Amino acid sequence: MITLYGVFRSRASRPLWLLQELGLPFTHIPVIQGYRLDNPKAADAPLNTTSPAFLAVNPLGQIPAYVEDGLVLTESLAITLHIARQHGGSLGPKDAAETALMGQWALFAATGIEGPALEILYIQGDGGDKTPEGQGAIAINAEKLRRPLTRLQGYLSAHPYLVGDRFTAADINTAECLRYAQGHPTLLAEFPAVKEWLERCQFRPAFQAMWAARLAEPA
Repeated sequence: MITLYGVFRSRASRPLWLLQELGLPFTHIPVIQGYRLDNPKAADAPLNTTSPAFLAVNPLGQIPAYVEDGLVLTESLAITLHIARQHGGSLGPKDAAETALMGQWALFAATGIEGPALEILYIQGDGGDKTPEGQGAIAINAEKLRRPLTRLQGYLSAHPYLVGDRFTAADINTAECLRYAQGHPTLLAEFPAVKEWLERCQFRPAFQAMWAARLAEPA
């Protein structure tokens, strides 16, 4: 039986989206980030990343965490890839080459996209930093994204999805990393194939269900 620890407003969105796609039964234990609580050690606080019960699962104190038949995984992209390999059907790899490609795209997303995309999200949060410094930081991080987005643009101009010309866990991992930069007013318009691919991924009913659950959680 699969148990997933985490909330939708976290990187747990990645495996939660895939689990929604697959319709797999699992136990979901909401664990909120400790920094989101006014007093994370309060006796009546919900289970959070500083709770001893959760630290026994992931001593690093980060979400998500995944447990299945004694296996414990604590990195979201690795969790999604494992689910895809073990349970994914057409959303998982068909052979060793596709396994390698899914790993490649996950590392590409983690090293080339997620960092600057998150910076854009943070700067734009809570009404956005309108100062010259804030706008300058957005411009710097958008420039960091142009090289990986050019790579994606070239590939997605010839392919509908990242692996095997079908929607897979590779698309989930990469789309969720890129989502952080989606609020930039002009960046994705420079890469129309990427923009269309991202919208196609997010149009899927499983993403819509995951996103509705995310919006229902307290911010």
